Amino acid sequence: MERETFRERLLSAAFGAGWNLVCRLPESVARALFAFGADIAWRRQGPGVRVLEGNLVRVLRTDSAASLPPSEFGAELRALSRAVMRSYARYYLETFRLQIIPDERILAGMHVNQENVDLTLEHMRNGRGVIYALPHMGDFEQAGRWVILVGAGSFTTVAERLKPESVFEKFLAFRQGLGMEVLPTTGGPHPFGVMAQRLRAGKLVCIVADRDLSDTGVEVDFFGEKALFPAGPAMLAVQTGAALMPVACSFVGETDWAAHVHEEIPVPAEGSRKEKAAAMTQALARVFEQAIIEHPQDWHMLQKVFVNDLDPERLARSRDRTVTGNGGAGNVNGVGPANGSGPVDSAGTANGASTLEGASTAEGASTVDGSGT
Repeated sequence: MERETFRERLLSAAFGAGWNLVCRLPESVARALFAFGADIAWRRQGPGVRVLEGNLVRVLRTDSAASLPPSEFGAELRALSRAVMRSYARYYLETFRLQIIPDERILAGMHVNQENVDLTLEHMRNGRGVIYALPHMGDFEQAGRWVILVGAGSFTTVAERLKPESVFEKFLAFRQGLGMEVLPTTGGPHPFGVMAQRLRAGKLVCIVADRDLSDTGVEVDFFGEKALFPAGPAMLAVQTGAALMPVACSFVGETDWAAHVHEEIPVPAEGSRKEKAAAMTQALARVFEQAIIEHPQDWHMLQKVFVNDLDPERLARSRDRTVTGNGGAGNVNGVGPANGSGPVDSAGTANGASTLEGASTAEGASTVDGSGT
């Protein structure tokens, strides 16, 4: 391992101390502290919160809020963004405390549509792999632990190798201890190939797939606009024959969770691999739309996803790759990285690598105001 700088060692030590403290505090105290931090971040309206509200505007335009006068629409938007920030803080809190949450509580507190969970396990017993593609909603870390407990045994995902390396190693060991196979994006075999192997062996792969900040995304219609989504989940299904099943997570009350496993998105009968993957990715976007409309407060999207918000030069590169056929097939999510902590993120940074406000830092070394470290 490359020798860490003094700053990296200090950051790693602070991260470890903070993680231990969160686990030692009474749950009620920890929840109150994280909610307080979320409110601070929301009031400061840093870059992450502003991007979040830009994304939520698209969601609100699709429901009754669209007919509100501008002042009332603005109030509705601010109230929703505050609820999202608190939900996002809860995600972080429960991720850090997942190692001390009893399995019995996870099993008892999870609300699911059992028929499609049973279908997932049946596919796996019959040797057919399953791809769970998820939006950034609810607590998918906890849902990952739950699916392992109910019979999946394990699942495979990808994580970006972040600095400090020691922080990455802590999270890697933590998730492996929960039963997850975590593939680093660098320093090992190509994640796409390994996941394809797992799927052909009848295993489960989990990928967070509602944004793509690489140069290889697929343009989809999303809340009435164009957005970039990763083609990786669909391409894995096309190439391996695995079942692509969208999953949307959300919070239920103060202590419970939900995960809705949607019907499989079938591979189209006609078209090239790229055309099939594009059609399946559009279908995935439609499922995500409905899930977000039903639980907008649990969509933790503090990054740009809509084409109109993206850097024109990067967007041009993405479209050029689409024309020339150079993108997508070899990457899980257009770029390969993951939610730093868990399922593939497609964003090029770790989900835990963003602060509560969305500015990039090492996971766990987050600040509430998004200033980064």
